[in-house]
Amino acid sequence: MTSHTTPLSTLRAAALAAAVLLALPGACALAAPMMSPPQTLDARARASVLGQLAAARTAQGLDADHHYRVSALHPGVQGTQVLRAAHTYRGLRIFGSDSVVVLDARKQVVSESASPRRLHLGRGAANKLGAHTASFAVKPRLTARQAIAAAVNLLVPGAKHVVPPRAELLIYPVMREERVASAQNKNESELNALDVQEVVDRYELAYLVRTRMQLGEQPLFHDTVLSAHDGALIDQWSMLQTVAGVGKSQYNGEVPLSTTFANGSYQMLDPERGKGGTFGAMAITNANNTSRAGQVYTNSSNTWGDGKQFVEGGSTTGPNGQTAAVNAMWGLMNTYDALKNVLGWRSLDGHDTATYIAAHVNRGYDNAYYSDACRCMFIGDGTYFTSLGSIDVIGHEMGHGVTAATSNLVYSGESGGLNESASDIAGEVVEAYARAGGKGEAIPEEGNDWQLGREISRNGTPLRWMIKPSKDGNSHDAWSTGLKRLDVHYSSGPNNRMFYFLAKGSQADKESEAYSKFLVKQPAAMSGIGLDKAFRIWFHANTTKFTSSTNYADARAKMIASSEELYGKGGREAIAVQRAYAAINVGADVDEPPREQAQEDAQEEEEDVAASPSAAETD
Repeated sequence: MTSHTTPLSTLRAAALAAAVLLALPGACALAAPMMSPPQTLDARARASVLGQLAAARTAQGLDADHHYRVSALHPGVQGTQVLRAAHTYRGLRIFGSDSVVVLDARKQVVSESASPRRLHLGRGAANKLGAHTASFAVKPRLTARQAIAAAVNLLVPGAKHVVPPRAELLIYPVMREERVASAQNKNESELNALDVQEVVDRYELAYLVRTRMQLGEQPLFHDTVLSAHDGALIDQWSMLQTVAGVGKSQYNGEVPLSTTFANGSYQMLDPERGKGGTFGAMAITNANNTSRAGQVYTNSSNTWGDGKQFVEGGSTTGPNGQTAAVNAMWGLMNTYDALKNVLGWRSLDGHDTATYIAAHVNRGYDNAYYSDACRCMFIGDGTYFTSLGSIDVIGHEMGHGVTAATSNLVYSGESGGLNESASDIAGEVVEAYARAGGKGEAIPEEGNDWQLGREISRNGTPLRWMIKPSKDGNSHDAWSTGLKRLDVHYSSGPNNRMFYFLAKGSQADKESEAYSKFLVKQPAAMSGIGLDKAFRIWFHANTTKFTSSTNYADARAKMIASSEELYGKGGREAIAVQRAYAAINVGADVDEPPREQAQEDAQEEEEDVAASPSAAETD
């Protein structure tokens, strides 16, 4: 930014664009506390926190070979910070095993939410696998270079690396599912998510190889787990965190944009949102029909786009080509504002680090995706679909960035479904916020359509239905033992439906799309708590409680804890969380308090709010 010869000025422009409005959930009587300002840990504070965690090892049945490695720090609420620490054994990270640690202002541990995947390693009392893991060997036979070569050989021949591949030596818990004692005699079709539990079957010394490649214009991002002894394939999953061809464009007429004027031209750099990053501010770049990010969009005037679908083969820099950039900038601005204004969360990482979106990726590309290589997003122009820079798609992809910076849910199995669901939820919330004007400290109750990708579909059929996910022919409406074997875009279905029920409630009519046969308590139609409260609870759980291996059962427990922290134990919010998860076959249903009691509770809640400082005043 210092190289510019003229002063930077923020200019608001009306952009002729078909960009979709962005929004977050509606107002609630009791707003959750705003996020604390971002902080860092110096060497002394880091050593103190690690010492506090290590001091508690014996109580957890762990020996001295177990330790912690700080992986991230981001803001919490009410003056707290949330530290994420990977579990290690003899210096190696244990995959999918980590702790979420809440620190107070003095950097003292307030709470720790820990994955149990490390417990059977070592000589501590927690080890129930016996002698063969008490002295687990951590010396590999293969080198990292050999592991990378083996992983690349498993992938498509001829693909080229986008970024250099990396191999990490680690301990990989191979998991299996078993029934709890009370469910031994149940039929499989009768099982609830709480009837089974994940347990460690064995541990493998392995390399996690991260390859980010492309074949022609097609990105091929994979994580591959190989034995460190003989290179045998243990596991593999795609890391292309896409929206599966979902999006909207050209539907919102003129929208204001925050741009920068420098060196005699206007640039799609937003100096009001985010700091640093690749381009020094939030930016929209022109991939110009390639898979590379390209350069920041520039224009001689501050009026951008023509509001029409991009004509394949035309100029990506002319008015028609600018429309995709307008869509992307409008989505980026609104997503940023929704998270900041409602939750106090800044940018993707909570530290206000600027990101960017590359428009016109490849030719007629029917997808949009988040890349962990650059912590940025890429959107295509569509062929079967129209331009994928819609408001819910941008919110979805930026949601992947938030999850990557916090819970980092493994993009496979049930945790991968929750990862995708977190982004679908973000897309719907951002859509509501934008369409209500993109302002305010609460998420409005109306504005989103609970359908992902309806407007970009040329036949009007959405890619995903939040109310009844199974309408797409692939997603599931409820948890089952086969859920973890689905593609993550389909195993997200039950949690998407849970979130709809939590916000809007269900219906007792069996013919309704909002009916659930698993709700057996009273009233038959569960009550929702509103989009604002539902999102606050979800965001709090995802950022302060979920570990990388959280599954549906664990998500339920941590959502209940989150609702109780934000709105009180035994409150209607906690009951609604239990009922919403029961509605997708995760946990048992419970009765709601009589409606008169709920109204009394709400009145007391409003009186408490009136007598206390606002969330903004206490931030």
